[in-house]
Amino acid sequence: MDWRVFLTIFISVFLAELGDKTQLATMLFASDKAVSKWTVFFASASALVVAAAIGVAAGSVISQYVSEKVLSMIAGIGFILIGAWVLIFR
Repeated sequence: MDWRVFLTIFISVFLAELGDKTQLATMLFASDKAVSKWTVFFASASALVVAAAIGVAAGSVISQYVSEKVLSMIAGIGFILIGAWVLIFR
């Protein structure tokens, strides 16, 4: 395993997930005293694992047809557009 790549991905995803809708929803579910905190943890962790698996699978398929450079450009433009949208409409 390439630990440098692992840490880069871990830090990037961890920082991107902090304070987002998913974390806020998980906090809301965990605040319910009638719900097991372990159930909330395992359900939310499982959902994130499945979402990541879909991302990896989609990336693997798309990369067979589109170059890594083009994918990076599309992702970068997408992030810029989302950032602009949040700044303008929020």
